[in-house]
Amino acid sequence: MRIIHLIIIGAFVLHLIGVSWVSAFHLDIYEPRVPPKLLEALQDMDNPYPPSLERIESGREIYFGKGLCVTCHNHNGKGVKLPGHTPRDFTDPKWQEIRTDGEMMWVLRNGSPGTQMPVRVGKVISEEEGWNVIHFIRTFSQAD
Repeated sequence: MRIIHLIIIGAFVLHLIGVSWVSAFHLDIYEPRVPPKLLEALQDMDNPYPPSLERIESGREIYFGKGLCVTCHNHNGKGVKLPGHTPRDFTDPKWQEIRTDGEMMWVLRNGSPGTQMPVRVGKVISEEEGWNVIHFIRTFSQAD
């Protein structure tokens, strides 16, 4: 009887841990990750570097290299399947349309609250490199 109680209590504790862990993630994949009070300003922020083949290539090298983006977002930009939360699917046309470069830079600078996305700009890559990665991320919208 004691073993049954321990199993029931253990299952309950695991359930609570699982619920609290999953609830930390965003349920709406299109929900902005930036604080609401900053959203309008970030939506008006443009990439200061015009897209070019050189910048896109630099962004690709960072994405697959020192930026470690590929680790979670995968080689095809669709995101690696993770328990509770899958990273952004950069091939999603709706996501590409509604997310601005300013919002993406905020996430690169601050991480993504409620997800495992860490800070990249200022820790692993420079701001200019971050803008180049954004140019590369935009190329996933052209994927089939």
